[in-house]
Amino acid sequence: MSLVNFSGQNVAEFTITGFDHLPYPHKLMGTVILLAYCLALFCSTTNICVISTDRSLHRPMYLLICNLALVDIMFTTGASTTMISVLLAGDKTVSYNSCLSRVFIYHLGDITQCLALSLMALDRAVAISEPLRYATILTNQRVFLLIVVSWLLGIGCMGKLVYTADQLPYCQPVIKYVFCDYAAIIRAACVDPEPYWFVPSLIGLWLFAGQFPLILLSYGKLVFTVLRLPSTEKGGRTFRTVISHFIPVLSFYAPKLVSVMLTRVGVTLNLTERNALLIISTLVPSLINPSVYCLQNKEIRGAVLRIFRRNPVLPSKD
Repeated sequence: MSLVNFSGQNVAEFTITGFDHLPYPHKLMGTVILLAYCLALFCSTTNICVISTDRSLHRPMYLLICNLALVDIMFTTGASTTMISVLLAGDKTVSYNSCLSRVFIYHLGDITQCLALSLMALDRAVAISEPLRYATILTNQRVFLLIVVSWLLGIGCMGKLVYTADQLPYCQPVIKYVFCDYAAIIRAACVDPEPYWFVPSLIGLWLFAGQFPLILLSYGKLVFTVLRLPSTEKGGRTFRTVISHFIPVLSFYAPKLVSVMLTRVGVTLNLTERNALLIISTLVPSLINPSVYCLQNKEIRGAVLRIFRRNPVLPSKD
C-alpha cells in the first residue's frame, strides 16, 4: 500500500462522539464501565501476583494464565480509560499521540489475546492427550518462548498499522466511535479508507479463520479424549475443566462471530449497535478470563487462601 500525499491538515487532538446519542445518562454508563474495568484490573492483577509469588505455580499452564491476565489488563485499558474519561469526566478530547498509542495498545491486546487463547488450547490438548509426555513437550522455557513470539507478532502487526495511520492527513478531528481504534481513525482521515482495510483484513483473517479453527480442533480432541476415559468421575471432572477453559474462548470470539454473521446475512448495524458490540467485546473477556482461571482452578484458589492465612486481618485494639 503506497502512502500518497493528500491535502489535509494535521490535528492536535480527536473528539470522541460515540456516546453523544445515548438514550440514558452518561454517568450511569460510565459508572458501569468503571466498575467493570476496576473488577477486571483487580482480578487480573491478583492472578499475576499469586502466580508470580508462588513457586509451586511456576509451571507452563500458569505461565500462560499469567500471560493472559497481562493481555487482559492491556486490552481493556486501551479502551476503557477513554470511555471512562468521556462519560464520567466529560472530557471528549484525546490528544493525537495519545489516541495513536491507545490504538496500538488496544489492538496489540486483541491480537495477543487471540494467540494466548490458542496457546492455552494447545497446552490443555497436550496435557490431557499426552499426560505422560506433557512435562517434556511443554517446558517452561518453550512456553515462555512461544509467549515472546506471540508478543513479537502482535507488536510487528500493530507497528505496521499505527505507522500507516500516522502518515495520513486528517480533515476532521472527530471519532464517531467510543474509543480510539484503527477503523475509527482511518475513517477520520482525508483519504478513501478502502485501501487501508487490506492489511487489517489479512491480520483478521489469520486470527479468525486461522487461530479459531485450531482452537476448536484442540478442544474437540480434548472432548474426544475425555469421552474415552475409563473412569466416569475422572472423565466428568476433566470435562468440566474443558468447558471452563472454553468459556473464555467463547467470550472473546462470540462478538466477532455475531458481527461476521450479521454482515453475511445482510444486516447492517447502526453506529449505536456497533459501539455496543465494541464495548461488550472489550469488557466481557477481561472480566470472564481471570474469574474462570482463578475461581475454577483449585491450585490458584489454594494459593490465595495460603496468602490470607499467612497475613490474617487482625482486629484493631481500642
